[in-house]
Amino acid sequence: MAISAAMVKELREKTGAGMMDCQRALAEANGDIDEAVKVLRKKGLAAAAKKAGRAAKDGLVAITVASDGRGAAMVEVNCETDFVARTEEFQGFVKGIADQVLAERLTDLAAAMQRPASFDPGHTVEQAVAARIAKIGENILLSRIAYLGAGDGMQIGSYLHMGGKIGVLVELGAGADEETVKDVAMHIAAAEPRFVRSDEVPADVINEEREIARAQASAAGKPAQVLDKIADGKVAKFYEMVCLLEQPFVKDPAQTVGAMLKAKGDVPVVRFLRFKLGEGAAAAQ
Repeated sequence: MAISAAMVKELREKTGAGMMDCQRALAEANGDIDEAVKVLRKKGLAAAAKKAGRAAKDGLVAITVASDGRGAAMVEVNCETDFVARTEEFQGFVKGIADQVLAERLTDLAAAMQRPASFDPGHTVEQAVAARIAKIGENILLSRIAYLGAGDGMQIGSYLHMGGKIGVLVELGAGADEETVKDVAMHIAAAEPRFVRSDEVPADVINEEREIARAQASAAGKPAQVLDKIADGKVAKFYEMVCLLEQPFVKDPAQTVGAMLKAKGDVPVVRFLRFKLGEGAAAAQ
């Protein structure tokens, strides 16, 4: 029997299960909606869907780094409570996803959800998530994934803060010692930079900061001839706030991160990723 889009839509509205799961269930049930609901329930997908609307604000950020330091994966998986986040079962599940993201160098979340789960044979990643929802009894959300590979002469550093509340991946010079790598990653976790260096900041962002600075100075009664100078100073301060190399180093605020790296042999930094638990869930839900 041909499975129509209307039938899939009706089943999704009844169960909240994913489109592909509904298509497969309808095919298995020969187009019978009620039977398809039973199929989904047997697989745990309908039960999972009932919990899918509940807020998943806790969870873990997990990182897996390749043995040669040339690649790393980071994922954010959310659940409803810290109690579940601290269980070995949930932590093992999250690690399994991170391991697969690294092994397959996955970067697209939607595509990753349809991949066969290496940590749960016979299921896709999406189905594995649904199965955990049905078993654990909380909404679980794989909200974001990332893979970072090192370029020539570079390495990947990583850092997990507060047991998986904040995760950092950073690509920097292969010659950097272990302490320097850790210091840079810890700084990123603490200081929340948005860019590596000032020349990466988009022109529209800088123009907006300049306009705000000029407007504030003008409203404060500053002469027109000094507005540009004031705006220049505000932009410089903005760089110190958002650019990694220009931020005061958290372990020694008397010097910038850039100065610290220069003193360590002029260690280059190419890019970084920072996941804070909850941010991915907020964007996905």
